[in-house]
Formats: sequence, C-alpha cells, structure tokens
Amino acid sequence: MRGEPIYECPEALTDTPLRYCPGCTHGIAHRLVAETIDQLGVRDRTVAVASVGCSVYAYEYFNTDSVQAAHGRAPAVATGIKRVRPDAVVFTYQGDGDLAAIGLGEVLQAATRAENITVIFINNGVFGMTRGQMAPTTLLGQKTTTTPAGRTVAEAGFPLDVCRILDQIDGVAYLSRETAIDPKHVMRAQKAVRKAFQAQLDGLGFSLVEILSTCPHCWHMSPIEALEHVRTEVIARYPLKVFRDPYAEKPSADSGATRTE
Repeated sequence: MRGEPIYECPEALTDTPLRYCPGCTHGIAHRLVAETIDQLGVRDRTVAVASVGCSVYAYEYFNTDSVQAAHGRAPAVATGIKRVRPDAVVFTYQGDGDLAAIGLGEVLQAATRAENITVIFINNGVFGMTRGQMAPTTLLGQKTTTTPAGRTVAEAGFPLDVCRILDQIDGVAYLSRETAIDPKHVMRAQKAVRKAFQAQLDGLGFSLVEILSTCPHCWHMSPIEALEHVRTEVIARYPLKVFRDPYAEKPSADSGATRTE
C-alpha cells in the first residue's frame, strides 16, 4: 500500500537531471527558487535570466521562460525584460564569478536604479566551471588554480563582500545572506528567497539573496568536508545576516535588528 507522496518535484523545475558535481548546493538553491515560484503561483509569468559559469545551466532546469545573458550582464537583461513586461516576475541566477567580477558594475547599477528584479547570488568562492580560478570572493589563504600558494592581500587584495556594498544603496529593498549546508539553514534560505520575490511582487525595488554554496571539486574536498568548510571558514568571513527586510517586525529596544552567526 502506497501512501501520499511527501516529496515531489516543484512544477517550476523541469525533469532534466541536474549535472552539478556531487556535493554542490546549486541543486538545493534551484529547488528553493522553484518552490517559491510554485508557492506564489507565478510560474506562467516568471522569466529566469541565466548567467555564465555553472549558473548557465539554470535555463535547462527552471520550467519558466528563460534567457541567457552574456558574462555579468544578467541584471541588465533582467532590467530590460522587467521594463518591457512590468507584470513579469524576473530573476537572475548568478555565481560569484559572474556577479562579483565582470558583472559587479551591472548589479550595482541595477540596485542603484531600484530595478524591481530579484537576484539569486550563489557564492562558492571560485570560478567553478573553468576549473577553480580565484574569484573576487575567494578567501584569504584559499588555494585556487590562479593562487596555488593561497590568496594574499599583497597579490590580490581582500575578498569582496557584495552584500555589504549593496547595503549602502538606497534602491535595495530586500537583502540577505544565507547558506544551504543543513536543513535548518535551508529553511531560513527558503524564507529569504520567498521574501525577495515577494518584494518584487509588491513593487518595492531591487532584492537579492546571497547563498553561500560549496564547490567540493574545485576545493579538493569531499562533499561533507565542503559543507563543514562553509560552516567553519566561509561563514566566518561572510556572516549570515538579513541586511534589509521590509517585512520584518520592528525590534524592541533590547533585541537585535538582524541575525548574525
């Protein structure tokens, strides 16, 4: 006797098998976005903008209209779509190599203009698709194919904190940094993604959720080791935090305004 299914594929995902490496949390992030689209009932008017890098596969997996943008240009493409079709729900799906390197100017300008789009920013600290070169978000001391002895300030400067930069821009409506390393954090990330999309539906302006992800292959770690690395090393450099939340209840005088870990 078979019971009722308790775990099904969201309608906003296709049945295409994911090609991500074992232990990569791109798949979890995809599901969080797809579940949000289903919950909000907006699949028929959602447009996904895929970027360059591992995130490029997004257009194969989201069961929505989709466009692939040139390297770093996803926010500009999303802006054009949203301005032509203001009723559309438009989101970009970008890695740190795409968004924080060549695309940094694009995302900053979209935020400055308060473009009513949502950005899902996957930060795994390397250019994963092209064998793991240093990205702007690479940690100090982290070994990559272009920093084989480990990143140093003298050679490459400090890691870039995109959320801290965006937090200074008035056009940002919702901004949060999350991770997907265990069920507790996945549930928190789900709430953040839903609020980011809701901010767009409510016409509040630019919204972004950064998700600290893993890249076991380029980090030369097992999937378990990669998850632990995020927990102990990556979060220490990039603390989880809700930077802006228009739906948050106003804190009392003796409570914290944001969550940090």
